[in-house]
Amino acid sequence: MRKLTKSDGTKATKLEFINNGVAFIFREIRLEVNGIVVDSVRNVGLVSTIKSYLSFNENESVLLQNAGWFQKKVTPTTGTDKKILVDSNGNFNVCIPMKFLLGFFEDFRKLIINMKQELVLIRNSNDMDCISSEDESEEPKIDIQKLYWRVPHVTVSIPEQLRLNKIVNRNIELPIKFRSWELIEYPSLSATTRHTWPVKTTKVETPRHVIIAFHKARKGKITKDMFKFANCSLKNIRIFLNSERYPYNDLYLDYENNKFATLYEMFANFQESYYSYKTNQPIFNPMEFKSHAPITHIDCSRQKETLQTGSIVMRIEFETEQPTTTDTTAYCLILHEKHFTYNPLTKIVKQY
Repeated sequence: MRKLTKSDGTKATKLEFINNGVAFIFREIRLEVNGIVVDSVRNVGLVSTIKSYLSFNENESVLLQNAGWFQKKVTPTTGTDKKILVDSNGNFNVCIPMKFLLGFFEDFRKLIINMKQELVLIRNSNDMDCISSEDESEEPKIDIQKLYWRVPHVTVSIPEQLRLNKIVNRNIELPIKFRSWELIEYPSLSATTRHTWPVKTTKVETPRHVIIAFHKARKGKITKDMFKFANCSLKNIRIFLNSERYPYNDLYLDYENNKFATLYEMFANFQESYYSYKTNQPIFNPMEFKSHAPITHIDCSRQKETLQTGSIVMRIEFETEQPTTTDTTAYCLILHEKHFTYNPLTKIVKQY
């Protein structure tokens, strides 16, 4: 249970949550197994928003209104946005599936035996990015009254208990494999039409999917919605993993003349590549994609063996029709494969 008010504690009349605003409350989330960080995400709101734009379809978007995820719809009678999360007294309540916030919970579907698990949440210094208002003078305050982590405890049959006890007593390492999410930020682009961005990642795993998005003068501004992204008049974009280029062909984009079909196709194909779906069901149609989330998804999951075994140097190159401004921020979301093992007898966790 939480409550939204002004900074002085009085009732908020103009403040409202943005799409996925609850996730923007937190600066970092991490999962620890027996004291070892197994998975973590910084900029929780941005990462979960970008990833969800690619992953969800319309039906899932409706279902996750219960998690604070909603697309604002204009009502035909009044012509205004419909607010569905906060009541007239500022109270709201959400239930967020953890797969929405961390790759571990989306991919890992096995039991973890005889190990301590901890979830760490760190709040942002202020709540400006998760709230929108027409009045710049209003400063929001979000009071978190109760926060629960609901973890399923599995009770198995007696034969299964005996089998699990044998696994523990054998003193073997059990695998933990999943895909993690890492966001790299370029805070201020230079005023030019050609950009080269050497991406310095803290992870050692080879990138499988790379998503690039842009904001223009939105961070820390309550009148700007953080869940909307800018196209920056993008003309072409590519990434290099060492000397290997993705995608191989130029994109020839022109947003002013609605030439972005190739980019939308790359966006829509994420579900087939990442989840092995037979049919893609993107959350946006092409025009909604252009206005809300003109993000670039580059599939680099098919790689040569030299990339899969050696060290990786990553570089992003992109061109725009008009020079970018210094208040433009670029984001690079990298989806890695991660491999840990744990020993339920010695309680040792290792990363490979």
